[in-house]
Amino acid sequence: MTSTRAKHLPALLWPIFLLGHWLAIGLLAWHLLAQVNFVYPTFYQWLGIESHIAEFAPQNRHRSHFHHTSPNDHYALFAGINQAIHSDPDQLARLAYIDNNGQHHLLLHDDEVLHLQDVARLVKGVYLLGLLAFGAAVLSGLLLWKLRFRFPSARRIAAGTLSAIALTVIGVWLLGPKRVFYMLHEWIFPPEHPWFFYYQDSLMTTLMKAPDLFGAIAIALLLVWLAFWGASLWIIVRLWLRRVGPIG
Repeated sequence: MTSTRAKHLPALLWPIFLLGHWLAIGLLAWHLLAQVNFVYPTFYQWLGIESHIAEFAPQNRHRSHFHHTSPNDHYALFAGINQAIHSDPDQLARLAYIDNNGQHHLLLHDDEVLHLQDVARLVKGVYLLGLLAFGAAVLSGLLLWKLRFRFPSARRIAAGTLSAIALTVIGVWLLGPKRVFYMLHEWIFPPEHPWFFYYQDSLMTTLMKAPDLFGAIAIALLLVWLAFWGASLWIIVRLWLRRVGPIG
């Protein structure tokens, strides 16, 4: 490798490594929260979802008697949706609840199933992106490690990352969280597939008190993401110092 190439190599590899590391940690945070059903029972209490269901479930135009189900039923149904999205989308059409007369009712109607299948495909893409990012971070990191390039200032990395997050949060706040939520849906999902449901038309939306629950999950995801990112970055820097010396 010529000295000219070696000179420019860090400028190419460090962004790949740092971005790959950030995205891979994001996937880890998502996966860990998915294993505990995004702490739905906690948000259920905080967001008053039980009273929300009691108000809107009787108004549902497609399903009946859902307001007679219990919070434990709601926890189990949310867990079923979560597990189906992550592992078996075909299960979505079979999720059901039992009313106070012992009758079984399907939870989701066809448009809801279609939307959640779109979500399942999106989640699959997120996992693929995260795994690719992890591979890119490992490969670029190993090369940087082998060539003994000095690690960039961790303080600058943290300041830049937190500044980018702060600007994003401010931008979302100025535009309006609901507006951003709807815009993302319009960009991501096929235009011919329904994704907006009134509470009176969707037990899925009622069960999740959408979009309030998604905002709470986004905050939890960001906090877990930052915690694991900061801890892993600290470990990487310490290991780098032992091999290469002071950071750049």
